[in-house]
Amino acid sequence: MSEPARSMTPSSPSVGSPPALPLSIRLSIFLRLLAIQASWNYEILLGNGIGFCTEPALRLLPGGKGGEAYRAALARHSQYFNAHPYFAGVAVGALIRAELAGEPPTRIERFRTALCGPLGSVGDRLVWAAWLPFCSLLALLAFGAGAGPLAVVGGFLALYNAGHLALRAWALRVGLARGLQVAQALGGPVLRQGPQWLDQGAAFIGGAALPLTLARVIGPGRALLGAVVVAVMAGALVIARLHGRIEGWRLAVLCLAAFVLYSIAR
Repeated sequence: MSEPARSMTPSSPSVGSPPALPLSIRLSIFLRLLAIQASWNYEILLGNGIGFCTEPALRLLPGGKGGEAYRAALARHSQYFNAHPYFAGVAVGALIRAELAGEPPTRIERFRTALCGPLGSVGDRLVWAAWLPFCSLLALLAFGAGAGPLAVVGGFLALYNAGHLALRAWALRVGLARGLQVAQALGGPVLRQGPQWLDQGAAFIGGAALPLTLARVIGPGRALLGAVVVAVMAGALVIARLHGRIEGWRLAVLCLAAFVLYSIAR
């Protein structure tokens, strides 16, 4: 991540300071970020979504909505772009700041191209490989501790979405604040070490969740206690053997779904 991040850092200072965005425009951009994948396609991926999200701020360019600068910028930002959707706000905010500051179009296009790699890899490691499994295992622990199906599912959705909405808000704020200088933010300790911290937490929670969940599935009887011990040992062996061969979030979500369905059917 550090090498691509450094390559995004421009070699010259910004042309000027952009005007402050009104709160209504910031809110409009954030709400549009929630639908950034609505026009996703295999040809330009998030390209249309990036253009859609930057559009409210591009109306502040000289000539206003429909002006030459507006049309050129909107066309420029509606081309191919690939990033993790939760981190796309970094690109949206940075590109808006660059446009309103009067950066040369060629420089903006180079910066836009360089953003794809870091915003994709950082997001995948932090969200799909760390945050989602962590929330899934925490929900599994709640199930093992006696929570009902609605509490398990509701708690998972509340926790996961609280994190993902906070991440989207942070991404947009950082992009608008730093513009073309977002490389330092993407190299921060939370983004670098966050996945490792979440992985360690998920491992601890998983160790507590699996025995409790199996005990609840079996019930208060001890007739199947030996089978539980064997199942736990077999599960640990399978997970160890699958290390590096299957994505952790897929396994966590599969286990969570299986136990929730069991509790409902029961």
